Amino acid sequence: MPKMKTKSSAKKRFKLTGTGKIKRKHAFKSHILTKKATDRKRRLTDATLVDKADEKSIKQQLTIG
Repeated sequence: MPKMKTKSSAKKRFKLTGTGKIKRKHAFKSHILTKKATDRKRRLTDATLVDKADEKSIKQQLTIG
């Protein structure tokens, strides 16, 4: 059986933390920033963790045990 391939889109968007959780960036921060409030843009800057419900599918895309 051939090896499982990692999804290229997933490896560009997610990183693993030391404890095995998955880190992601917020969406809606790339363009059309004039109409968004300053505090909203500041909140979108920080990275956050992926929700527990989505972890299984993302780990499958990253081909992690």
